[in-house]
Amino acid sequence: MGRHGENIRHRKSDGRWEGRYKVYHEEKKGYVYRSVYGHTYAEVREKLTIKQLTARKIISGDSSNELFNTALFSQAANEWLGVIREKCKYSTYVKYDTVYRTHLAGLLGDCPLTDITDTQLQAEISDDLSENLQKSIYCVANQILRYANSHYRINVPMLTRISTHAERRSIETLSVAEQAKLFDCIHTDTDKYKIAITFSLCLGLRLGEICALKWTDIDFSNLTMTINHTVQRITSMGIADETAKTNLLEGAPKSDCSKRMIPVTGELLQMLDKIHSSEPYIFGGEKPLEPRTMQYQFKRILKEALISDRNFHILRHTFATNCVEKGIDVKSLSEILGHSDVKITLNRYVHPTMDAKRLQLEQLIRFYSQICEQAR
Repeated sequence: MGRHGENIRHRKSDGRWEGRYKVYHEEKKGYVYRSVYGHTYAEVREKLTIKQLTARKIISGDSSNELFNTALFSQAANEWLGVIREKCKYSTYVKYDTVYRTHLAGLLGDCPLTDITDTQLQAEISDDLSENLQKSIYCVANQILRYANSHYRINVPMLTRISTHAERRSIETLSVAEQAKLFDCIHTDTDKYKIAITFSLCLGLRLGEICALKWTDIDFSNLTMTINHTVQRITSMGIADETAKTNLLEGAPKSDCSKRMIPVTGELLQMLDKIHSSEPYIFGGEKPLEPRTMQYQFKRILKEALISDRNFHILRHTFATNCVEKGIDVKSLSEILGHSDVKITLNRYVHPTMDAKRLQLEQLIRFYSQICEQAR
C-alpha cells in the first residue's frame, strides 16, 4: 500500500512496485498519469524522482547538471528514504520518515536544494520541541543533503544547529526503599511479569529485549544469556497487516553492540523454573510479549508495591546506577548494557557524589601519611 502523497504502491498481481506521476499532455490540454515500475521500493522512488523533474520541465535540452541544480528538497528526500528503507532496519526507516514528514516536508519540501540555508530551518523549528527531537530534525535534513551532494553532483553546505546548551536532566532511578518494596512485591505471588521485571532490574535489559527473550537465548550450563533480538510496535507502512495502524516487529537489537552475552547467576535462572514451557518465548509464549502489555503490568505491580507511577526504562537506569555505586568497572558495565561507546555510560551514569569524592581524597591523604611514616 502506498503512502499518502507518494503515489507508490506494491502490486500484488506481479510483485513489482509501481510509481505514478503527472505529465502535461499537449493534445488533451491537461495532465495525465504515467507509471514507472521496478522490483524494489527504492528503485521506483529513484525513477519517479527523475520523471517528476522532467515532467516539471526543470531541464532544457540534455543538461543533467541543470536538472540536479534545481532539484527540490522533497525529491532528494523521497529518493534518500527509499535507499534507507532498503538498507537499514525498518524501525530506523520509520523513524526517519516520520521526522521528515512531520517536521521537514512542509518546511523545506518545495525548496530547491541549492536555496536551503541554516537561517531558514532555525527560524521555523519551535523552541517547544525537545533537544533530542531538534537534533534528529537536523540529522535527517543533513543526511538528505549529503545524499543529494553525492548523487546530484552539487555542493550544498550542511546545516549547522545552534545548540541551546540545555542542562542534561538527571537520570531517574528507584530509591533503595522503593527497590526493597518492589522485591517484596515480586516475591509475593510471583508471576511471569514479576520475573521479567526482576531480570530487567538485575541485568539492565531494555523493554524490547526482555519481551523478545527466547529459551534458546539462555545457556543454563554456562550461566549466560545472549541478547539477539528486540521487539517494538511501530507504524504500519506496507508491512504485515496493511489494515492495522501499527505492527509488532521483531528484529535485531538497537545496535551491533547491543548484541551481547551477559553472565547470569544461578539464583536468577532458578526463577525461570516457575514458568518453564516448550513455547519459544520465555515471557510471550508462541510469540514475543507485547511491550504495551509489559508496560501495563509493570505499572500494575508498582501500584501493588505502593510505588509511584514510573516508566519501565527506570529499571535499566536503576541497574546501571547500582552497578556504579557498587564499584563495577565502567567498561564491564558498558558491555553489559550494550552501549556502543563507554563514553555513553560515563556521561549518563557516572556522577560521583560529594561523599564519594571525599572518600577518594581521604584515601589519598592516608596514602601520603603512610609515605611520611616510612620516611621517618
